[in-house]
Order: sequence, then C-alpha cells, then structure tokens
Amino acid sequence: MAVAKIIEVSASSSASVEDAVRSGLKKVAETVKGIQGAWINETKVVTDGDGNITEWRVNLRVTFLVQ
Repeated sequence: MAVAKIIEVSASSSASVEDAVRSGLKKVAETVKGIQGAWINETKVVTDGDGNITEWRVNLRVTFLVQ
C-alpha cells in the first residue's frame, strides 16, 4: 500500500507559466523525494501600468509518496 501527501507551493517567473511550474517543482525536489505530479490551483499575472505582463505566478498542489 502506498501513501501520498499533498503540499501547496507558490512559484513565479518573468518568462511563462510553464517556467513558474518548473521552478516550483525544482525547488520542492531539493527537499522532497518521490514527487508524482502537481496540479495548478491558481494562475495569476502581475502587470505594469500599460497592461504588459511582468510576472507569472502559480499556486501548485504537489503530490509525493510518503516513504
């Protein structure tokens, strides 16, 4: 029998949503082993005064197996 745990993580990137997700997962992987996947709970953008996107932000739910 396997037991999984879910943690919530916030990550950001000036490049893209995909880059924000990758950086968040990479950071989690520094201390958590057995990552199985992630859900994007929320996506947000930060803009400048002209409506240009300056930063992408994501909230992730990361699932990993409990050892």
